[in-house]
Amino acid sequence: MLAERLIARDASLWPEGSEAPHRLGWLDIASRLLPACAEVSKWASSLSCERTVLLGMGGSSLGPEVLRAGAQSDRLVVCDTTDPRTIAAIPTEGSFFLLCSKSGGTLEPRTLFSHFWDLVPDGSRWAAICDPGTKPIDLARLHEFARVFENDPNIGGRYSVLSWFGLVPAALLGLDPTELCRRAATVDLADAVRLGVGWAEAQQAGRDKLTILLPEGPFQAFGLWAEQLVAESLGKQGTGIVPVPTTDVETGTDREHVVIEIDDVYDLGAQFLRWEIATAAAGSLLGVDAFDQPDVEAAKIATVKALDHLPLPDELPDGVDVVEADGLFGWLEEKAGKGDYVTLQAYVPYGQDAALEGLRRRVRDALGGLAVTGGYGPRFLHSTGQLHKGGPDSCVAVQIVSSAPTASVAVPDHGYDFATLIAAQALGDLHALRAAGRRVVRVMVDEGDLTGIS
Repeated sequence: MLAERLIARDASLWPEGSEAPHRLGWLDIASRLLPACAEVSKWASSLSCERTVLLGMGGSSLGPEVLRAGAQSDRLVVCDTTDPRTIAAIPTEGSFFLLCSKSGGTLEPRTLFSHFWDLVPDGSRWAAICDPGTKPIDLARLHEFARVFENDPNIGGRYSVLSWFGLVPAALLGLDPTELCRRAATVDLADAVRLGVGWAEAQQAGRDKLTILLPEGPFQAFGLWAEQLVAESLGKQGTGIVPVPTTDVETGTDREHVVIEIDDVYDLGAQFLRWEIATAAAGSLLGVDAFDQPDVEAAKIATVKALDHLPLPDELPDGVDVVEADGLFGWLEEKAGKGDYVTLQAYVPYGQDAALEGLRRRVRDALGGLAVTGGYGPRFLHSTGQLHKGGPDSCVAVQIVSSAPTASVAVPDHGYDFATLIAAQALGDLHALRAAGRRVVRVMVDEGDLTGIS
């Protein structure tokens, strides 16, 4: 019954007032775009560039990053951070730029565009993916971009990977977007719905931590996308499911498990749609709108407020603890208990995946197998950040920031640089977390080096 109602786009599956009536275009987008995929592949192969730099955030960036990792390719660089050292390391010589933003209103893509356009003011080396009638279209026309892909506006960001937001980056990677769409068409709708029903039933039975067991290697990155989908779709109104991507079995009385099996990069097409269906179904049974993200706005508003009153204050919000790097584990042993989960929020340069995962496992083991997640800031603000503030009061947040001054990387026409921006985002999220009553600690590490936490 639920499967039939879903395929019929029955918006009453979710609470009254939900965004579902104008957010179900993802259900058949792969089949609708299939006829145009060959032409997009031809266009992508005609570009004479060494790489494409994708400027996006959240739903506009995580799917492409999974495809990039799965293809084991350096032809795509996903820039979804405001960390100045990461941004400064991105090569511009020989690069083509892809601006990805549904509305153009998201702060990170806007500032990243300002920075990179200042370095590469040549519209022939730019393209954009956006919704019709939005700011990026005006921007692209003004600067004479090589191409603009207008997406179906009836698709939310985290459900957009099988739309142009995922298929165009796939083509630029040298993958065949036609095959990704064909694999998506093989998904068993009833099986995908059953998966989501199982998650909801487990959550209602007290097992609200979803262990996503991933294969080691290039497809491990699927966890980034799946984590956002589940956390942001279901973590609201004081409830939710906490996704925990991992490559080793994690046990606990509050855990449910799902094993990810991917044979080749095109299997991702089927996995994407399967998880979207499962998540939407789970949201229906849990009584939450699987398509909005009300608590993401809290951190955005606090960030803008901080940027409007520069310089940033030295004092932190009331209730935020501060510990030295060698004091973190003691603080966690005191603050985190049964049924909780710990989120490691690292506002540090990219390239420290192994160190972040190592820290996550050490915290997990030190706390007797407690669920622990980890992510880069500000990326996670558009992903698990919704769950952290809107989900259950079982969140214990560890904010990790750099204690060393960072070289200035300009954000033209904005009145601040990226070092100031990422600091404002970290401060803004502290305010949002405390407003939601969360237990929060800040840890400072030299030069953003995660190996400094012992």
